[in-house]
Amino acid sequence: MVQAQSAKNISLEYLKERFGLRVTLRSDLLTGWRDLPALSEQERQQLLRVQQNYMNLSDKQNFSEEAVKMVVLSPLLDLAAFYQAPFSIRTEESIELLSEDEGHIVRGKIDVLVVRQQLWVLVIESKSTQFDVLTALPQALVYMLDAPNPEQPAYGLLVNGREFIFLELTYQPVLTCVRSFALSVEKEHELAQVLSNLRLIRRNILDVQR
Repeated sequence: MVQAQSAKNISLEYLKERFGLRVTLRSDLLTGWRDLPALSEQERQQLLRVQQNYMNLSDKQNFSEEAVKMVVLSPLLDLAAFYQAPFSIRTEESIELLSEDEGHIVRGKIDVLVVRQQLWVLVIESKSTQFDVLTALPQALVYMLDAPNPEQPAYGLLVNGREFIFLELTYQPVLTCVRSFALSVEKEHELAQVLSNLRLIRRNILDVQR
């Protein structure tokens, strides 16, 4: 297992070469979300409120990772019942990102939230287009590879405020990470799918631990 504390130094190519990891892109990742009960009118109104709050802030300033967590991520985790027993959330040490833009060093940061050691949520602070949502993919995979129960799927969610990408890591028959297409908070039906995916992940985690 690769150790999570070295995540900031890991590239996707290294993980592919070192662990034989396969990364695939699928539009039907977590297809079971279609089998979940439809969102209620109250839930749709809550998602609309999340979307409106995001649009209000994004018109005025760049998102910090704290704003992303408060305005976008926290309401979604609440609606998906990840704040309720038997789930618990903890935070990991932030990972610093560095890039160069026209001769200037650009700094970013990734905050990591861990839900019951089976769902890793990476929140990207991006003050430059250098850091899109996929910037956190190698770091997320390092954490997921260090999951305590490799016989069970590990899940990831990459968030930069505007976009969400879901990850599912499995070991059988070969080590494979399937990632979703980016879903946008700016599209109502895609924000609803984000919530449905989170609820499916919650259900899956509970099912394998019964």
